[in-house]
Parts: sequence; structure tokens; C-alpha cells
Amino acid sequence: MIQRMGVPDLLTDRGGFTLIEIVIIIVTLGILAAVAVPRFADMANGAKVNATKQEMLSLKKAIVGDPSAVSGGQHIDRGFEGDLGNPPSQLQDLAVKPDTLAGYDPLTRLGWNGPYIDGANNDYLSDAWGNSYVYRPGSRTILSTGGGSDTLEINF
Repeated sequence: MIQRMGVPDLLTDRGGFTLIEIVIIIVTLGILAAVAVPRFADMANGAKVNATKQEMLSLKKAIVGDPSAVSGGQHIDRGFEGDLGNPPSQLQDLAVKPDTLAGYDPLTRLGWNGPYIDGANNDYLSDAWGNSYVYRPGSRTILSTGGGSDTLEINF
């Protein structure tokens, strides 16, 4: 740096990056992005798989109850099937009482005693990809096909 009488010469003291340095930085960032983006996509898909599995387990618990929930020698979380003797005809029956079903009678411990699942916004009807669950009460299965080639299935 050239100084004249203790003052820096601003015209000859220029800092910054050369064009080559900027190109190298851009190429390096491009390589990092090409490696990182697929890994983040895999992480996002894995998170959706886990969220869907957890929701399907919640649906199963709403249908058959929780056999480990016992108080005074009695099962306290019997689920839809424990209260009515059969699985619901559709998943919506877990959140809203159908007109055809009797209300819960505490003496006989029979009847619809729901809601068995939080029905806010009907979020429980679709998987993490936004696809509706395939509910088959006859074969006692719930399927999620939203994960692409992998179909998630839970039996109850």
C-alpha cells in the first residue's frame, strides 16, 4: 500500500475477489448442493413414513383400544370395537357418532363412547403425503399408498 504523508492511497489499495475466485466458489457451492439435496429429500420422505406409521398406530388404538390400559382389573381403553363389538364401517365413525349406533350405556359398558380419535380438520383420514387411507374392516387392515412404491399396512 502506498502512503503519502501517512494517508493510504485508496486508488491503488483495492481488495476483493477475482473472477476466478468467484467461479471456484460458485462451482463448490453447486457440488455441495448436488450432494445435499438428495439427502434432504430422503430425510423428508423418512419423516413422512414415520409420521404415517404413528398415525396408523393411533387409528389402530382407536379401533381396538389399548389392552395395557387397566384400572381396577378393568380395561379402561377398549376402543370402538370393545365398546360396540365390531370395527367401524368407516374411519369417520371414530370421530363422529353415526346415527345408527346407540350411545354409551355405563351400566352395560356398551355403545359409542367416542370420539376415539381427534377429528379436527379430518387430518386422520389421510397420510403424510395427503393421500386417503384405504380402510378395509373386513380384512382388518389400514393401508397407506402415499409413500410411492412402499405400501404401509397395519392390521388390527
